[in-house]
Amino acid sequence: MKTKKLLALSLGSAALVLSAQTVSAACSDVSRSALTDAISAAEAASTGGYGLNMWVTVVDETGKVCHVATSGTTGSAAGNSEWLGSRVISAQKAFTANAFSLDGYAISTGNLYSAVQPGGSLYGLQHSNPVDASRAYAGSPNAYGTNSDPLKNKRVGGVNVFGGGLAIYSGGHKVGAIGVSGDTSCRDHAYAWRVREALGMHPAGTGITTSNMNAAGTAQTALTGAAKGDELILTGTGGYWDAWSQPACPNSTPTATTANGTLQAP
Repeated sequence: MKTKKLLALSLGSAALVLSAQTVSAACSDVSRSALTDAISAAEAASTGGYGLNMWVTVVDETGKVCHVATSGTTGSAAGNSEWLGSRVISAQKAFTANAFSLDGYAISTGNLYSAVQPGGSLYGLQHSNPVDASRAYAGSPNAYGTNSDPLKNKRVGGVNVFGGGLAIYSGGHKVGAIGVSGDTSCRDHAYAWRVREALGMHPAGTGITTSNMNAAGTAQTALTGAAKGDELILTGTGGYWDAWSQPACPNSTPTATTANGTLQAP
């Protein structure tokens, strides 16, 4: 009898362990206060662009929106101080970075730009997983950017293929992504990078910029400065890395430094 009880306890414990290993990351992995503090840190950093106000969206690993915040005005008047269209774009970027990154391989939205151009290896990707307009534009504008933003707890979808979307990691596992929009795509990426850095949620260093092969399966030498794996690559002179790059942006592209997560292709 005692043996049977011990066996039952052991099986029960094993079930709990297996259950814990398969539980999806939750929105609680990034608190609202931690996000607002990280946005303040990004605001204080040099990230180029026009210095416009930004929208920041966080999704969990299933693509569900956890937070929508802005460095500008919240509510129905938001469109007078920041680009209103960037609210949904920030959600698209978060969805994209989460959808195409893994525990062991990070890809930023900016890494996808060249690959989806006509003739590129991922042409057409930008038309997959379209935004669910019935969810993206529902609800009261009075709550835009607040803790009750109508996008919250919804899976809006959408694929965006320029800088500003980064997967977020905790304990070596992908737990979701952040999306930033509101300025040039280069500044969006640098700003998102600073937000992720302030959250302490960079990947472990495996991703498209650090582990890559050409069509023949030959491993490529990582770009100088590549450390996290999903840095934005600025278009160079036609070399291999241009296949995963995006063009530089007007009005002061962020300096190609690890601090901004931006690299220059040779």
